[in-house]
Amino acid sequence: MPRWLPRAVVLALALVACFQLGSWAFHQLIGFLVNILIAFFLALAIEPAVARMAARGMRRGLATFLVFLGVFAASAGFVVLLGSMLAGQIVDMVEGFPRYLDSVIGSINSTFHTDLSRLEIQDSVLHSDWLQKYVQNSASGVLDVSATVLGGLFRLLTVGLFAFYFAADGPRLRRALCSVLPPAKQSEVLRAWEIAVAKTGGYLYSRGLMALVSGIAHYICFVVLDVPYAPALAVWVGLVSQFIPTIGTYLAGALPMLIAFTVNPWYALYVLGFVVVYQQFENYVLQPKLTAKTVDIHPAVAFGSVIAGTALLGAVGALIAIPAVATLQAFLGAYVRRYAVVHEAEGGDGGEGGSGPGDGAAVDPGAAVTGTASGPTAWSRRVRRPRPR
Repeated sequence: MPRWLPRAVVLALALVACFQLGSWAFHQLIGFLVNILIAFFLALAIEPAVARMAARGMRRGLATFLVFLGVFAASAGFVVLLGSMLAGQIVDMVEGFPRYLDSVIGSINSTFHTDLSRLEIQDSVLHSDWLQKYVQNSASGVLDVSATVLGGLFRLLTVGLFAFYFAADGPRLRRALCSVLPPAKQSEVLRAWEIAVAKTGGYLYSRGLMALVSGIAHYICFVVLDVPYAPALAVWVGLVSQFIPTIGTYLAGALPMLIAFTVNPWYALYVLGFVVVYQQFENYVLQPKLTAKTVDIHPAVAFGSVIAGTALLGAVGALIAIPAVATLQAFLGAYVRRYAVVHEAEGGDGGEGGSGPGDGAAVDPGAAVTGTASGPTAWSRRVRRPRPR
């Protein structure tokens, strides 16, 4: 037996054991790691506000606390408005349920010539076996619901605590990270950090501004149509349509349509039409102007990043996908060399001299995109080829 064989077998077994141990630890800590990722992006989002307040002489800890207090107050106000709206709707539905039931029973009796009574139906439902089983299952599921709520509160507290530390000790964290890297890599890490802060904060603030504009526009629409709970519905539409990717617009418009339907069925169609028209205005006029300097990425890339983020991390991935892709695009943009699209002097079927792949010449990326000339060379440059002697 060769001398190296026992050592190789032991080393291979040790590597397999380490891999299994690392895989087990990763699967056990996946929830905690996702919480850390959420906290990091939340800290990046509030970093511009904290840095601006710290530049005016305020301590970073106090500035971070004030920002978190503002976020908590806004979230609590949104929950209170939405809860009051839902509570009012539930009370109205419970009070009007006997009237709705009598109307339905009357229409059934007149259509099918039956003799149904509301009291008989209520008595049969209350003494049915399936209702008793449902009550028993609901009573046993209260503990599961309570455990889920407590777990969600603990997770929210964990995210908030780490986000506070990341934002309050941001400069110290950067220095600690750069201290273990060579000087050549420190500038790259700091540059990536600054880009991430700019893109994430810009994404959050641009979405917040669009949510404000959307809420005001929909509030005016609801007031004109005399839809109940117009302020709460406006806040709901503004926040849900902007901060829930892909399906946020449909979720935001569904609730106002249902509330408007209880007033007048035609009002639901009016609300739907206003939501569709405003969405087009936002997509083609408002959003390009607000996000041109923050998260200027192609809509197809944004949609694909949301799908990929959802597949990887669920709802968390959908929320952080767009700022993450915008950060990566901005960081790699400094290292990707771009070339202008040129026209060949001879051949081809496009224009005067034809167009084709040709020989590329390295030019300034800005000159290739922001040219001001008119005609076919507004965004390209010609390359003169030397004549053969």
